[in-house]
This record gives sequence, C-alpha cells and structure tokens, in this order.
Amino acid sequence: QVQLVESGGGLVQAGGSLRLSCAASGRTFSTHAMGWFRQAPAKEREFVAAISRTGINRAYADSVKGRFTISRDNAKNTLYLQMNSLKPEDTAVYYCAARPSSSLSEIEYDGYDYWGQGTQVTVSS
Repeated sequence: QVQLVESGGGLVQAGGSLRLSCAASGRTFSTHAMGWFRQAPAKEREFVAAISRTGINRAYADSVKGRFTISRDNAKNTLYLQMNSLKPEDTAVYYCAARPSSSLSEIEYDGYDYWGQGTQVTVSS
C-alpha cells in the first residue's frame, strides 16, 4: 500500500508559479505510475498530468500543456508538479495519485488506486 501526502499549495497571483510535491511512503514508489488531478468547486475531478514509472514518458491535459511540468525523483519517493503562468481557472484542490504498473514506460490516465488528501491552489486575478 502507498500513502501519499501533497504539499506546496497556496495563494498566488495570476502569472505566478507554484511547485507541488507529493511524498510517498514505502519502498514501492518506483513500481507505480503517478498522476496529478484537480477538482474545482462544483466541478468533477479532472486529469492534469501523468508520468511513467521511470519518468521517461509524460502526458498533460491540453489546458496545462506548456505551463505545467510533472517530474519524479524515485530516490526520494517524491512526485512534483511545477506550475508556471498560473491562471485563475487553475484554482482547485490538487491531488496526486499512484497506480501499480508493470510497464516502465506506460502512462496511466485513470484507474488509480491510491490518492493523497489534496492541496489547495488558489490563483487570484
């Protein structure tokens, strides 16, 4: 089982940057594909970004492509989301998620088994 704890959220002005972190417990972080999702008030949770076990492959939602970067450090059991050029519509609770994967390179867009508690990101205009 993997436990996930997000951090790094906060209040930022439009155009600013934030870096989210997701610390994973256990020694199995490197066997899991990872993803970031977000949920804005009164909206469904949506996919933001995903990364394969080794980090060789990454995928992004069209709404964040070119502004957000997902990365991972398997030695530190940590997932990151660098968010630049933030917009008010990026305001949401951001969640990291983990899914066991037999593939070193495959991206997972859904079917995640483990979720963090979320961290709030608020972008003011």
